[in-house]
Formats: sequence, structure tokens, C-alpha cells
Amino acid sequence: MATDQYHEPPQELDEDTRTFARMCASLSEEAEAIGWYIQRMAVEKDADAKAIMEDSLGEEFKHFSMELEFLFRKTPKWRKTARGILFKSGDIVENGEAAEETAE
Repeated sequence: MATDQYHEPPQELDEDTRTFARMCASLSEEAEAIGWYIQRMAVEKDADAKAIMEDSLGEEFKHFSMELEFLFRKTPKWRKTARGILFKSGDIVENGEAAEETAE
């Protein structure tokens, strides 16, 4: 069913919220596809098939990243939190705790 992504009645949600929910669903689907390709490539013995899967995986990385950027642009607090975690050296959990405090 198309409305499984909603936890509230869709007709009661404004258009921006519905778009946000659709993008979250798409992000989740891309992450799932990435996991599938990683698994398939781990067991694939045919070099040509594996090369095609690797190419497809790159597309999934691109789509995931574009969707994540869209969501970050729509949610400044999320973006600020992510900036304190992503592409940072050090302990991931410690970075996350500090980023969460900073975003508040």
C-alpha cells in the first residue's frame, strides 16, 4: 500500500511533510539496495556480472547521497548534527554526542 510510509493520516499532512516522508522512504530503499549489492558482489564469481553490480552500486551511492542532501537541506538541525559526525576522525559515538549537544 502506498501509504505504509505514513504514521499519520496522509490527508492530514501538508505537502512538505508528505514529500519529506517520501524522501525518507527513498533513502531507506537506497540503503537496502546498497546492502543487497554488497551481498551479491561478495558471492558473485562471474567477473562481468560483478562489474555490472559494482556499476549499479555506484548509482545507489549517488541516489542515497542526493536524497540525504535533500533531507539535510530541509532539516537544518539534522544537517548541523550530521556535520559534527560525518567525515570526522575520532570516536564516532563521541562525535555524535558532541554534535547532538551543539545542534541543540
